[in-house]
Amino acid sequence: KTQDIEPTVAKPHSPDNRDTAFRCREVALDRAYIGSCTGGKITDFRAATLEGDLAARDYTVNALAVPVRALLRDGRAPIVDPTGGLADLEARRLRPPDPRVLAEDPLRTLRGARLEATLGLRLTPGAVRAIRAAAPTLARASAERVRDELFTILALPDAARVIRRVDALGLLAVVLPEVEPMRATRQPAPHRFDVLEHSLRALAAADRLLARLHDLEPFGEELRAHVAEVLGGGIERGRVLKLAALLHDVAKPETARRVAGRLRFFEHDLVGAARVRAIGERLRLPERVTAVASDLVRHHLRPMHLGASGVTLRARYRFFRDLGPNTRDLLLLALVDAAAVTGESPLRVWRRTPLIRDLLAGWREQQTAAQVPPLVRGGDVMERYGLRPGPDVGRLLERVREAQTLGLVTTREDALAFLDSCVGAS
Repeated sequence: KTQDIEPTVAKPHSPDNRDTAFRCREVALDRAYIGSCTGGKITDFRAATLEGDLAARDYTVNALAVPVRALLRDGRAPIVDPTGGLADLEARRLRPPDPRVLAEDPLRTLRGARLEATLGLRLTPGAVRAIRAAAPTLARASAERVRDELFTILALPDAARVIRRVDALGLLAVVLPEVEPMRATRQPAPHRFDVLEHSLRALAAADRLLARLHDLEPFGEELRAHVAEVLGGGIERGRVLKLAALLHDVAKPETARRVAGRLRFFEHDLVGAARVRAIGERLRLPERVTAVASDLVRHHLRPMHLGASGVTLRARYRFFRDLGPNTRDLLLLALVDAAAVTGESPLRVWRRTPLIRDLLAGWREQQTAAQVPPLVRGGDVMERYGLRPGPDVGRLLERVREAQTLGLVTTREDALAFLDSCVGAS
């Protein structure tokens, strides 16, 4: 079945070349492409022979090699395939050469779900059984490697589907043990789903929303730029939003209480923020990534509370002040959370929820207002009231800044009179 091909290597992940790559049994030389693939990386054999080395790799489709000497000499060389990787490629199968390789490196279990999604392959029934059997050993893998695989999955456009596969393979509860209580916690109407199903649907809604930000007019362009901001460790805001969507109700199981016959989850936002911080520390996430994810979970109920109590100018100001640069992330989280209550589209929620649009517009106004110089400064406060530098000065400055932003004071004299009334009242 050897097929002659033009002197180029079919590039991986290219739809135009995929079938050719799966069929060919011989590789032709394209020196420029090979140079770009290897990246100058050289590794030792993991066994006494090349065949033994390949048999110790994670999946058969990654256990392919060519003899470089023959490739450089003749411009083409046969593919060394001791584990049947080419046949698996042609059949779109994904399987380990031997179940023992999963025990040797447990991270390969999680990688299998990711490769299945990104390569368009399907784990064989035997591979599924082997991964489920090896799933508990994933707890031995280093936190950093698990984190990297998890966030590689969250970067996928259909992360929710892959996370469901990770869950079906018995891996999600190893990576995030907190999901097991979520699975067993029901929710009252209007919720249609238990806590974990709701959270997975929120993640799916985040996938859809991030792919369709252009529909959130007139904010699409600025939102696209915002979610692309890297917070640390190469992790963008968009992936942190997906993590927050998955974990925003993580504390509902432990806060569940029955009051007058109704199930309630008092302070699950506060407790959840602490749980997410602990998860971030366990997975060795960059501090800013952990802080943003925790902040989103801490405040995820606030848009709903604003809508229920009425959006006064003061409430809106304090909302923007407390969320700061994470304001827009939280509003996107509110959309996907609301969509996941019944399983509807987050775009439909967007169309019927003017509050989110108003708050996004208000964020722009707040940023403009923040550029206006303050009417009084710390030195003015300390001199007028005989205070030393400290939190009391900061609190007074914040109160007068709020009054200035709300238009309650417009001159320095007004601001000082306002402060006099604050100090006198206290």
